[in-house]
Parts: sequence; structure tokens; C-alpha cells
Amino acid sequence: MSKTETTETTEPAEAAGATGSTETAESGESGRAGLSTAPREDRADDGVVGGPTLGVIGWIRWFWRQLTSMRVALILLFMLSLGAVPGSLIPQNSADEFKVQQFKDAHETLTPLYEKLQFFDVYSSVWFSAIYLLLFVSLIGCILPRTWQFVGQLRSRPPGAPRLLTRMPAYTTWRTESSPEDVREAALGLIKGRRFRAHTVGDAVAAEKGYLREAGNLVFHVALIIMLVAFGLGQLLKSEGGKLVIEGDGFSNTLTQYDDFKSGSWFSTDELPPFSFTLDKFTGTYEKNGPQRGTPRTFDAAVSYSEPGGARKKAVIRVNEPLKVGGSKVYLIAHGYAPVVTVKDGRGKVVYQGAVPMLPFDNNISSQGAIKVMDGYRDKNGKKEQLGFSALFVPTFAGAGKGTMFSQFPALDFPVLAVSGYHGDLRVNSGLPQNVYQLDTSKMKQFDVAAGTGKAQRLLPGETMTLPDGAGSITFEKEIKEWASFQISQQPGNGLALIGAIGAIAGLAGSLFIQRRRVWIRAVRGADGVTVVEMASLGRSESAKVPEELAQLAAALHDRAPTASAPEPESGAESGAEPVPQPVPEPAPAESAAPESDGPDAPAGPAESAVSAAPASPAAESEESEGAEK
Repeated sequence: MSKTETTETTEPAEAAGATGSTETAESGESGRAGLSTAPREDRADDGVVGGPTLGVIGWIRWFWRQLTSMRVALILLFMLSLGAVPGSLIPQNSADEFKVQQFKDAHETLTPLYEKLQFFDVYSSVWFSAIYLLLFVSLIGCILPRTWQFVGQLRSRPPGAPRLLTRMPAYTTWRTESSPEDVREAALGLIKGRRFRAHTVGDAVAAEKGYLREAGNLVFHVALIIMLVAFGLGQLLKSEGGKLVIEGDGFSNTLTQYDDFKSGSWFSTDELPPFSFTLDKFTGTYEKNGPQRGTPRTFDAAVSYSEPGGARKKAVIRVNEPLKVGGSKVYLIAHGYAPVVTVKDGRGKVVYQGAVPMLPFDNNISSQGAIKVMDGYRDKNGKKEQLGFSALFVPTFAGAGKGTMFSQFPALDFPVLAVSGYHGDLRVNSGLPQNVYQLDTSKMKQFDVAAGTGKAQRLLPGETMTLPDGAGSITFEKEIKEWASFQISQQPGNGLALIGAIGAIAGLAGSLFIQRRRVWIRAVRGADGVTVVEMASLGRSESAKVPEELAQLAAALHDRAPTASAPEPESGAESGAEPVPQPVPEPAPAESAAPESDGPDAPAGPAESAVSAAPASPAAESEESEGAEK
């Protein structure tokens, strides 16, 4: 319908899609309309077209329209997801620098390219940050105008009824003896009782429902911004560190106590909450039989913890059940065994004694580690020297002659420790970082032993391996401790991210399941003095519930304004009048389309007394529902 034909109250059309503003064509002179979204060319005062001097303001407006459009927002969201792929597949410096170095050593050709593309620091790279910020700005630029538009919709009233209600997707009509005023009053009370916003406009009642659909869209977009903010705060303010603790040992939340530690750019080590805990006992149980043999059943780390000024408390940390203390969460992430060993020199002096944590390398906790004696050892000639032992530990040994040193079960059923000794320089004072679980044997010489393989010897609990030439001995004590690895983290954005996720789900559900629809009820007096009632409904989206709802409203209104009784038919030869069609007693839903009517004053026929759910033609919809849709 053209502007001159539109008489109904209009309102702004809903913004299409998730983001973006409506892109309208700009016209220069009368009769010339452009479909391009690019800035319009400037024109001289005399009307002559000048050169392509678009101007800075024009380009800024064009760029803003593109940035806040649905298409660009979806592209940015896709690019953000795509950009996270290399961060998941390629080792990151923020997570594990050791793995990054291993990757670089193994891929010398790809390493220079990955470094230029910042693939080892994806989440702090320039290109990922640019995508993140552009998406953030795009969402804000979408929400602000749509919020203002939604407030305007809430303050406005439903638009008046179109001239021809018969062209609406759902329609019904009947004739009643009640006056038009009584019908409109009954309709207004009825439809307000169904929680419609309604008012009387001329000879019809206009009502609308489902405003929360647009509210759901806005909530969804705001929730996305909250999640982006939470992600940014989490990366800037987070702290995360790991600590391996042996039974009986403790941990204090200071930077020097961590085995590894990383934090965000805005985090200060002064913000570490003061607390401490001790691993009292670790308990692990495993499935002993069946196809699930060896599968862990329970991992319980019994700890004692305290905060400054607080009493000592006890707790049990389990997988996915962290200890919350001092604003931090302590997670249990791994466990293993720490056999107790004693190392003596040639004179029988104890130079090392303690539990040595072994790192598992398979599901049955076959483990490897290193024993380093850095100080206090002297050889048979009294010369200071360093000792090192490469160790392999299995909690359940298969037995001599039954295979290599691999464990058959995770529990301590048949523990065996295989060690091989070295003497010389451990290179711990070279200034280069070392792995505490591996030996640097570049400046060391291996001992030859009489037992075992000549280089290594398997030990049972309580057994001792004697080093040659009076160099000393190493004893595998009967005590075997267990260790647990903990992750202590502070994630200040987690709570905010949870709120954003819940809001996004709620907003998405509202935008998907809430239907925006309008209902019009017109009551006018016909030429014969009988009131003609018309009801029509229009949904903003296709839904089978629109005609069903209209049928329920029509049935309720029909009870208050029933169908008028048919007049007695007269002889056509005597009066010359046409026969009056018999009305249907009560309206009911139907799938057949209602015949077009010339206007609200036309008498209702039998087919028009049923709700029509047939879709309107495109031409009819564009002509008659334009005012209702705006």
C-alpha cells in the first residue's frame, strides 16, 4: 500500500535477524533511487553531478552501517570461532611453553610462519583481538538502536484495523443482534483478560501480544556482550598454577611454592589470597575385574587447610569437586606414586633420603623419574661429586621373564623400582632450566653394576643396589607414598560468564517460542440493522497457533454476542427479495479460505462463519497489512 493509501497507525518494523540496522536505499533526485549502501556522491549547488567526493562523514556512516549489520556480525562471529581453531590445535605459550618448544624443534619449517602469524599466542594476538573488539562494537551498535525502538513499541498502542480484514491469514465473521457498542465493549474486556494490550480505534478493537519476543532478542544480545566481557576479564585478571604435593607435605599460596604459574596482564602476585593446605592422604580405587578392569573408581585427596586467623579445617578434594578457599579453587587433576629411597656414599653416610615422585606415562601408572644427589656426596677418594639415578617404577610388575617394565594394574599389588646410576656433573648450575623428572647425562658417566642388566637393576621394596668401587648404594624402602597434583586458579569472570550463558539461553528461548501477533475485532451495523462482527489475526511469524487462538477468542465472544436468528423467508415472486443465507450457529476453525468480501457491511454467509487459516496472497498482504506491520 502506498503512503497515500495508508490510514492505519504504523510503527517501526522489527529489525531483521540477530544484529544490524535496516539498510535503506538512498535517493538523490526525484525518481532516482539507489540500492547501494555506499555513501552518496556529493552534488554541486547548481545540480550538476560532481566527482566522487564522498566525504569523511559519509564513509564513517557507511562503515558504521556495515559494522552493525547482521551480515557482518555473523561473519565476525564465524571468524572468532575460526580463529580459535589454531589455539586449540597448536601449543600455546600461555598454557605450556615446554610443549611449544618441542613443537618448534619438531617443525623447523612451519615455526617461522607460525611465529609471524602469532599462532603460538593466538588469544593475545593482534588479529584475534581485532576480531573480538569489532564483534563487541557490532553488538553494542545493534543493541542501542533496537532498545530505543523497543521502548517506543512499548509506549505505542496497537495499530488500528485494516480496511479489509478478510485478507488477513486468519479470519472469521458472524451476525448478531447485539449492538456494535456492546460487542466492542465485550470484545475489549475479553481480549484484555487474555493479557493482550488492547484499545478501541474507531469501529474496531485492536490488540497485540508477544512483546517479549523482541525483549528475548535484546536479552540474547546483551548476554553475548556479558560473555565477551567475562572472557576478557578472565584473560586479564586470571591466575593459574600447578603444584605436586606428596602425602604429608603441604602448600602455601605464594608464588615460590608453585611448580608452574601463569596469570593475566592485569593480575598482580600481591592479589594471591593467603591460605595453605596439607595433603594428609590420597586414596584411589580401581575396577579389578571385567572389561573395565583398571578403570578408576574413586580419587579422594584428604587435606587440612587454613586461612589467616582461621581454625584448621579438613576437606576431601575429588575430581570436579574443588576446594574453595580464599577466593581460589583448588582442583585435583592428577596423581601418582612416590617411592621412598635412601642413597648412601661409600662410607655409609646418608646423602639423600626422601620420597621421589614418578610421572605416569600410561593408564596403569607405569612411571618414570629421576633421583638427583647434588650436595654432600664424595667418592671413595673423598672428591666431591654428584650422583643421579634414572628410575622406572611400576605398581604391579608382571614378573621376571614376562615382558618389559610395564605395569599390569594401577594399584600397588607388586611394586618394582628399576634404577640405573650415574656420577659426574648434573649440570644443575649451568644456568639452563632443567626438568626435575629427567637427568642431563651429557657430563656424567654410568655405573656398571654386577646384578641386573649390568647397567640397571630391578629392586623390590626393602632391596638395595650396591654401586661399584665403593661408590655407595641406593635402597628402595618399603614405604611408598602417593602424590596428587593440584591446580590452584582464580577466574574472576566465571560467574559473569555463567550469568551471560543463562541469559543467552533464556533470550534465545524467548525469541524462538514467543509469537508476536495482532488481533482486530470489528463490529458495525449492517444495512438491515443487524450487527456484523469480524475478527482477524496476523502473526509476525508463521505459526499454526494463530488461527487456533483466534478460534478460541471467537468462540468466547460468540457466547456473549450469539449469532442472530434467521428471518422468515418470503416468496421471491411476491416480494422480489433474494433469499437470505442461513448462518452457522457457532464459529469453528477451518482450513478453507474465506471468500473475499466487498467490505464490513457485506452479509455473512455459511462459509464466512468459520475461521479461515489459509495464507493471504502476497499482493493482498503487501497491500492490506503494510500499515499493521510498520
